[in-house]
Amino acid sequence: MIWLLGCNGMLGRELAALLEAQGAHYIGTGREIDITDTAALTRFAEGKPITWVVNCAAYTAVDKAEDEVDACSALNARGAGNVAACAKEIGAAIIHVSTDYVFEGTGSVPYREDDATCPTGVYGRTKLEGELLVLGNNPRAYVIRTSWLYGMHGKNFVATMLNLMNTRESITVVDDQRGSPTWTFDLANAIFNFINANAPFGIYHYANEGNITWHKFALEIFARGKELGLIEKECRVLPCSSAEWASKVRRPAFSVLDKTKIKSALGITIPGWDESLRRYLLCVH
Repeated sequence: MIWLLGCNGMLGRELAALLEAQGAHYIGTGREIDITDTAALTRFAEGKPITWVVNCAAYTAVDKAEDEVDACSALNARGAGNVAACAKEIGAAIIHVSTDYVFEGTGSVPYREDDATCPTGVYGRTKLEGELLVLGNNPRAYVIRTSWLYGMHGKNFVATMLNLMNTRESITVVDDQRGSPTWTFDLANAIFNFINANAPFGIYHYANEGNITWHKFALEIFARGKELGLIEKECRVLPCSSAEWASKVRRPAFSVLDKTKIKSALGITIPGWDESLRRYLLCVH
């Protein structure tokens, strides 16, 4: 049995749909299980034949985290560690989802799993703390770092852009942050592959292939959206710098992840961000 925590989030809902489609035996939990409460985790797991735990639960409001340090740390660090410890206690392996924000983002070549981490804000620091606790509390742990997620469920950049492009004459998007947009459908499939593979435990990177800036990505969303009739008016998509965009935390300027390790371990081919964007928009259409 697979225990999916955070089953109501953007990635969690995508993974739940995949598990159902694959006929996998799983149980999903959301906020009704407090991952900061070790006793609550133990009570829920008791008597269930759980062999895998997938932790998609997280505090993801990057700017808000600067003002809610304790709440962010409770979920991303202590809570993640609790889940890993609970998994070990019941004899289960764990897959924990992390982020590109563990890196400073000042590099120029894709980040490898063993590159030095240096998060610049509360969100990134707590996610890094969570990684260390997960790996320290359960030797049978996979930590999957990903970036720039979007999907069919919940708030995300692509959905926001489509809405703004249909309601405004112009929008402004930062053009000095570069990364790899990643469709939750693709990430969910990679997570499922770990359950069925025999890959060494540890840290892995997963994102769609290729990279682009937020502004150029927005231009692609507009072009593809117009072609499919998802955008029914004209909208100017203007570039700006990060310095011009009000934010409480400095986001990584370069957050491209090297996926060599995961491709080798799982024997998979990762779709390009442009291909996945097209498929996602066809689903929305």
